[in-house]
Amino acid sequence: MGRAFEFRKARKMKRWSAMAKTFTRIGKDIVMAVKEGGPNPDSNSRLRAVMQNAKAANMPKDNVERAIKKATDKDTANYKEVLFEGYAPHGIAILLETATDNNNRTVANVRAAFNKCDGNLGTSGSVVFMFDHTCNFTVKKEDITVDMEELELELIDFEVEEIFDDEEGIIIYAPFEQFGAIQSFFEENEVEILSSGFERIPTTTTTVTEEQQADVEKLLEKLEEDDDVQNVYHSMAN
Repeated sequence: MGRAFEFRKARKMKRWSAMAKTFTRIGKDIVMAVKEGGPNPDSNSRLRAVMQNAKAANMPKDNVERAIKKATDKDTANYKEVLFEGYAPHGIAILLETATDNNNRTVANVRAAFNKCDGNLGTSGSVVFMFDHTCNFTVKKEDITVDMEELELELIDFEVEEIFDDEEGIIIYAPFEQFGAIQSFFEENEVEILSSGFERIPTTTTTVTEEQQADVEKLLEKLEEDDDVQNVYHSMAN
């Protein structure tokens, strides 16, 4: 298996621990999707994808509908997506995806977390090049009528990097830019998309000792606790 498979396996062991926080993060994604493309999922592919993810996370339908309705209110603040880059102790690269309605607050909180855990908040471009920006899809196995090799051939024009069978469904990884085309392909072929999203996979990883790993984990946990932080990526080997 390739990098995406190993990356996904490691991240599955560290899913969002609190369901409430999962719903909060999906709620922000809904607001950003609605503000960008409107409240109708039929004409808003980004909202359609978020709703699929909400279903996969067992987010109640009422919660989703309330979030969409709230997002259409002109008084509801929009969230800005901001990327933060830096280093944890022992030279581990850190990449943060945040969604914030107050950038000053987010910058202050992120900087404080790095400082308290002996890390360094870097400048734009300092580590982002160390991560491949990918999109991924989990689709329903029963809707795939060909074997894995044939499926890979069908998706070759979309620059698909990895396809593998998982207990959750068939997983597809491709470059970030191919998201819309792949989403359309599955919808046109009546293949149910169970979930989809974007991830940043480190191009290389660094092996550390157990003691060093504890130092890095301390920073990762502090960052993940911040309500403005959507995703935390790092280059530490798992």
